[in-house]
Order: sequence, then structure tokens, then C-alpha cells
Amino acid sequence: MAVTAPCQGEGCRRRTADGHSRRRTAEGGRLCRPCREHLDAGLAELVHLYEECGRMLAGAAPGSLRERTTGGELPGLPFNGAAADVRARMVSVLGSWSGLVAQERGFAPPPRTVAALSAFLRRNGDWLVAHPAAAEATEEIARLVRAGRRAAFPDPTRSIRLGTCPEPGCSGSLTVAVRGADRDTGRDAGRAVVCDADPAHRWTSDQWSGLSRSMEADERTAATERWLTAADIARLWHTPTGTVYRLASEQKWRRRNRAGRTYYNETDVRTCFDRRAAART
Repeated sequence: MAVTAPCQGEGCRRRTADGHSRRRTAEGGRLCRPCREHLDAGLAELVHLYEECGRMLAGAAPGSLRERTTGGELPGLPFNGAAADVRARMVSVLGSWSGLVAQERGFAPPPRTVAALSAFLRRNGDWLVAHPAAAEATEEIARLVRAGRRAAFPDPTRSIRLGTCPEPGCSGSLTVAVRGADRDTGRDAGRAVVCDADPAHRWTSDQWSGLSRSMEADERTAATERWLTAADIARLWHTPTGTVYRLASEQKWRRRNRAGRTYYNETDVRTCFDRRAAART
């Protein structure tokens, strides 16, 4: 029988701070399965956060549709120091961990780009989670992800428009207000999908999937396709952004690009998460 021990991962460390016990490690590693999966998702998310922070370097507003240009940024635009600092830290931290893996395993180090470093660490994830420094790796990657999210999406509150209110006779639109900190802390309390014409028309964000189905059945919205960013999906379905990108690739969600940003078809997204929810029951 495999010998397990209390998980030392960053997720379980937070559990103890909330009064919960640590989970047990998975066989052959120093992390439990959720912490192992969270580490992998964080490494994947850093690639996309690095790109999003790049968009912020010239002071682009979060979620703005600023056109990309060639030949560098236009003179006179404000420089976003926080985004530049986070990008440099991503290269430094991922480079350090990749150097450890390469040295101890006798591998050639990967190119010093966030995409290459992240892919290298993910390929060697099973070895890394069995290393004595696995706990430190989870903590540093989690801190990087939080810093990247703050730099890439610094707006404290953002409203996501979801479509037309499905209540009979109502001409209002539905929105959900989300805070950037929600993704870091996992807090969902008080978040609601609300009609801008009648505040009595409101649903919790956890009811969004069922609500969306009723909206799709409504003849007013049946012909309208809704498109969401990865950040929107992560907030609405309480899922790490790295997992969103992975599912988008695996499930081949329909997508469209506008001014350098990728939007995913809401129907494909909802169908995927409905299947995942059904598989857990």
C-alpha cells in the first residue's frame, strides 16, 4: 500500500489557514492531486497572463480592444511598470525552476521564454512534485499567477453583459459584476446576474447555466450568439483560467479574434461545463 503524508502544497497551506486539515499526498509525490492540478493550471495560465501583461505595457485599459501595431509602441503612451515587473519576474522564476530541473535531470535548459519555460516545467511536472522543493514551487507559481492577474486585469470591478433578460415582457439586459480579486480569493458571496431594467430579476451566478438555457429558448435571443473571454469564463464558472484555455483547446470551442483578443462561444462553453458537472454527480 502506498505511503502518503500531509500535502505541503500552497492550496493545502491555505486550507489550514481556514481551519481545514491538509489533504493527503498522491502516490509518488509530495502534493495532493488538487494541488498538483493547480500547479499545472498555474503554469499554463502564466503563458496567457504574460501576453495580457504585454498588452498593458503601453497603458492599455483592461479588456480594451486596442489594435496591435508594428514597430513598437507609439511615443508618448504611458508605460505600465507593474506589468513590466511581473513579466520580468515570470521569466526569472520560471527560469530558476527550469534550471533546477535541467541540472538535476541532465537535460538541456529550454529557451528563456515564458511559453518554453512553462511547457518544460509541465512536461517534468511529475518529477517536480516529487522533489523536496515541490511546496516552494507551488507557492511561487501561485504568487506569480496572482500578481499576473492583478497586473493584467487591474480594474477592481467589471460588468460582463450576458444578454437580454428572459423574464416575459422585460426589455432589460443582464449583467454580472465581478471583482478582479474574486479569481484570486475564490469569493463568490453576493455575486449575482441582475437585470438593469428590474433589479427584482436576478439570479446567482451559480444558476447561470440554467438561466442561459432559458435565454437560448427565448425567441428574442435564440439567434444571438454570445462570446466570452477566458477571464469571463473563469469568473462565471469559478475555474482557473489555465483550465479554461486547456478545455478550449481540448473541446475545440468555437472562437473569434477581435483586436488581438480571443472570445469563445458561450454555448460551447456551457455545454462543456454542463458535461463536467454531470460527470461529478
